Amino acid sequence: MLARKAYFVREHVGFMKLTDTFDILDPETQVQIGIAKEKPGGFAKILRILVSKRLLPTKVFVYEGSDPQDESKLLFSIQRGVTLFRSKVNVLNPDGALIGWFQSKVWSLGGAFRVFDVSGREVALVKGDWKGWNFRFLDSEQNELGTITKKWAGVGKELFTSADNYIISLSEESAPAQATLLLAAGLAIDTVYKER
Repeated sequence: MLARKAYFVREHVGFMKLTDTFDILDPETQVQIGIAKEKPGGFAKILRILVSKRLLPTKVFVYEGSDPQDESKLLFSIQRGVTLFRSKVNVLNPDGALIGWFQSKVWSLGGAFRVFDVSGREVALVKGDWKGWNFRFLDSEQNELGTITKKWAGVGKELFTSADNYIISLSEESAPAQATLLLAAGLAIDTVYKER
């Protein structure tokens, strides 16, 4: 799944849901290739009734296929601690070892965060436009490594739910080793930075 250059991410719709689930589909065939499931701790889950999800710790686990119970299919996870002004999100492999992390920028007009590999080297900047749901992955020379574009879901879904659909596209210049970090960054925009 991580060798692909494009992913269609579809958030499950639910009323008053405390956790998020995302189907990861092939954009051309609409066949499900993965699933991302948010699993916050028990206390954090209960606190979501009173406190914004953006401030509380969370974990998102990404699996190949469609079964989030099959731990043998775990590809990576995204984990964030308590956040006030500037959040740091770790990306971990199936064994729990650090692959890289994201650090949000304090001041950004359209939203932005830096992507670091395990050695602490900045490998990308995820930068949004002022409208809020078009993002670009840029390398240190400002070359585009990929994009995230929101896909229109219809008036009813857009107005009455917080569920989002979007396409993560990686350029041919993006290295295969960066695919996990860039897919994780795309999922982190919705689950960690943009969640309402």
